[in-house]
Amino acid sequence: MTEQNYDLVIIGGGSGGYAAARTARDLGARVAIADVGPLGGLCILNGCMPSKTLIASGDLMHAIRESDVLGVRSAEPHVDYRAMIERKREVIKGFADYRIEGLETFDLYEGMASFVDENTLRVGDDIILHASNFVVATGSVVAPSIFPGLEETGYIDSDAALDLNSPPSSIIVLGGGYVAVELGQFFSRVGVATTILIRKPRLLTDVDEDVAVALTGYLRDEGIRIVGEATVSRVERNGKLKRVVYRKGGEEHAIEAEEIFYALGRVPNTSGLQLERAGVKYHPISGIDVDATLRTSNPHIFAIGDVTGRYPLVHVAIQQGEIAARNAMRGTRDAIDYSLSKAHTIFSDPQVAVAGETEAELTAANRPYLKATYLFSDHGKAISIGKTKGFVKMLADPEDGCILGVQILGPEASDLIHEAIAAMHFHSTVFDFVRIPHLHPTLAEILTYPAEELVVRIEGTRMAAQRGDLPVAAAVP
Repeated sequence: MTEQNYDLVIIGGGSGGYAAARTARDLGARVAIADVGPLGGLCILNGCMPSKTLIASGDLMHAIRESDVLGVRSAEPHVDYRAMIERKREVIKGFADYRIEGLETFDLYEGMASFVDENTLRVGDDIILHASNFVVATGSVVAPSIFPGLEETGYIDSDAALDLNSPPSSIIVLGGGYVAVELGQFFSRVGVATTILIRKPRLLTDVDEDVAVALTGYLRDEGIRIVGEATVSRVERNGKLKRVVYRKGGEEHAIEAEEIFYALGRVPNTSGLQLERAGVKYHPISGIDVDATLRTSNPHIFAIGDVTGRYPLVHVAIQQGEIAARNAMRGTRDAIDYSLSKAHTIFSDPQVAVAGETEAELTAANRPYLKATYLFSDHGKAISIGKTKGFVKMLADPEDGCILGVQILGPEASDLIHEAIAAMHFHSTVFDFVRIPHLHPTLAEILTYPAEELVVRIEGTRMAAQRGDLPVAAAVP
């Protein structure tokens, strides 16, 4: 039996855990990391990086097929799926090796970790770690299947979908979130007949309706079958095919495919941690309860990243890890602010990016706002490069013009959104924004057009109020 004492022990060596470890070490702490493996973290091994590597191949396939729009004629491109997967594995190995090198600069213990008490952690069978503080950063796992017959019939989850040696001829995607959208479109673009089955009438229920409805339409135009307002009754086999039976409009229907992709998200990974022994409150579905300082119900145990069930985003996990480590080592109560950190993107084509508040959130909070939109189909650079799908939307306070939120559905949205994030970080108004020089012709300058419209509308309201025509007050969108 090996026993060691540390200032801080971190359970999980993914992006958040690694950030916490580096921060604590910089503060002079003696730090250990326990990880069940494989080392590298979700983003590198089964999340952001492998999916975007494969999506790049699917996007290129689509670009070649659509190249005649730009006057470039090409034969139907050939899919070398094995080469795609081998490239993905090579890329991910490079990322993972680099992360492992960083983890090995700490005392690293590989094995399943579980609390013995609030100051003691067991790793594997014969390692005991004592510490004054802990950070739980165990991430998430694929949500368990919920449909009758799915386990018996067989399916792939998001982990397996990223590492198939060959694609199926047809696939049914269960779910309408970002994983379903990104990988469903990828499979379609590499030649898989793809059906997405969703309970709602549209995809992406966590973004505003206008964005989600438009993207749903674009994917349908691309040849992806999307069946909305469908409730799965059961899953079964029919010879070599897999069948999903569902109800829609009061009637029973069925679809068949070679494979089923279960894409109904992930849940916090709390299994086996024995959190009760450490006085840590949690829920198997919603995760570990934490306050704004990332403390759990035990003030010396912190939790970060996906295991908290809040905003499963790498940049959020890193920010949480840094704050948790500082609070643990200094005894401070620095709080995380999610107002901008919750910004996120979806790597569909066209891409989706969201920063700040959405219309749905502002409406729920009963907060007045103005909105303005501008279409990529009216934008010079987008027209020139043949990327005209989508629009940008800016939300602002109707009185002072403070930018409250921006949503982008369009080309390179994941990069364009950072200008909006920077503006909102400095509490910019639309009046500030229109004074920022924007190069022409660029995709980025599209953001100036809704800002200009909002400036005109707010100034018009102010002038009308000065004339006594109406009070300066909440305006309708």
